[in-house]
Amino acid sequence: MSEVRREEPPMHAAHPRSRRQVLRELVAAGALAALPHGLAPAAAQAQRDATPVAVPGSAGPIGGPEAVPVDHLIVIFLENRPFDHLYGLFPGTNGLNAPGARITQTDANGVPYRTLPPVVDNWDTPPKLDTQIPVDLPNAPFPLEQYAPLTEIVPSPVHRFYQHQLQVNGGRMDRYVVWSGTGGLPLGYYETATLPLYPYARDYTLCDNYFTAAWGGSMLNHIWLISAATPLWPGAPVDQVAVPTVDAMGALVGLQKDGNVTPDGYCVNDVQPYYAPYQSGTPVDERMPPQLGPTIGDRLSEAGISWAWYAGGWDDAVAGHPAPTFQFHHQPFSYFSRYGEEMPGRAHQQDETRFLASLADGSLPSVAFIKPLGIYDEHAGYSAVEAAEQHAADLIDAVQASTFWDRSAIVVTYDDFGGWYDHVAPPPIDRWGPGGRVPAIIVSPWARKGFVDSTPYDHTSILKFIEWRWGLAPLSTRDALAWSLFPAFDFGSP
Repeated sequence: MSEVRREEPPMHAAHPRSRRQVLRELVAAGALAALPHGLAPAAAQAQRDATPVAVPGSAGPIGGPEAVPVDHLIVIFLENRPFDHLYGLFPGTNGLNAPGARITQTDANGVPYRTLPPVVDNWDTPPKLDTQIPVDLPNAPFPLEQYAPLTEIVPSPVHRFYQHQLQVNGGRMDRYVVWSGTGGLPLGYYETATLPLYPYARDYTLCDNYFTAAWGGSMLNHIWLISAATPLWPGAPVDQVAVPTVDAMGALVGLQKDGNVTPDGYCVNDVQPYYAPYQSGTPVDERMPPQLGPTIGDRLSEAGISWAWYAGGWDDAVAGHPAPTFQFHHQPFSYFSRYGEEMPGRAHQQDETRFLASLADGSLPSVAFIKPLGIYDEHAGYSAVEAAEQHAADLIDAVQASTFWDRSAIVVTYDDFGGWYDHVAPPPIDRWGPGGRVPAIIVSPWARKGFVDSTPYDHTSILKFIEWRWGLAPLSTRDALAWSLFPAFDFGSP
């Protein structure tokens, strides 16, 4: 089970009250859900009923951005683990012990499974039965650690744009098994207290109502993290275009043909970037065309604010000998024209080793994104939970030991849900998401201590905080209306 795997298998606001009202109206109305292949009214209503909008706690007086003692925001972007899967047993959260959290899974016809189907590894050809996990587990979440310890790499459930929506099933959260490609595996969860990142979640702020920005997997959510938008691929090759099945009300009910691009030209699943580094041998017509829209990097550069995207294994990949688990589609700036080879923006993409060097030599930028190398990013299929989380913990410890700690904030979160079960339905905002609920941990001298934050965040909340702190214009409607991360902080005293 430890074989290296690479790709996903086929198959502030000046008027806070006003902004809150607008967001609630958007959620209540399922704004933009009527776009092609969006939620039908009945499905949208089920999702709204399943996930009421939380009322965030007050973070106390905030003042202007110049009064906030956070000069450095560091985002550690891990992979493919939802909230229930890791923190479902965290006391005081909306986890697996909440009423109604253990939802019975059904087959494609809505019939409950008698027991969970056998676990298989769908990255093997043909799919291989996982003999470590019993074949007759009850139809309910089960403790995965009893069969596969944190040190072991487990198979990766399907986590793609259309399949994710079918798994959520209009907020019923009962189709994870049928669309997973791995049998009953998505119902597995870990013992929270054994996680290397658990002490940080316990001692600082853990968010239990944080969602990915978009449905599906890695590439799309990485691009949303930096641009708050879905990339375009007009005129994509026919073999890249999906054929979703919708009912008379426009609700997604199936997938006639899977693909990476929607029928109207949006790229929603993992493809290779146009600019190097990309997977060797990928022809140009199979790489996403260069994107021209704005990114948070553009906004920061225009304002003269220092920033960098630090990627594990970046230098080796650029040199043409990528590490076995280097993931090209986890480098979102490589999809944008301003960051191609020989472009000025290229210098903002750096190797992760430069992050540690910046802590030592005093050059840490104001905004730092860290993308660990695949073996340390926690993605099932090629990364084990323990080693990946320990790597993230080491990064946090390095910041805490540096001269920058007193005026820093670290956000540790996950790009997507990874195909694993979570019982909380994403609140419908638009056609693209939000997607699945994932953990987010805020670590800072200014973060609330021992606090569970139920504010409805998503990845664009990170953008919102950056834009407010450094006086930047929003990138899209989503980040303009997103909740900022304020409730996670107490700026009164460290």
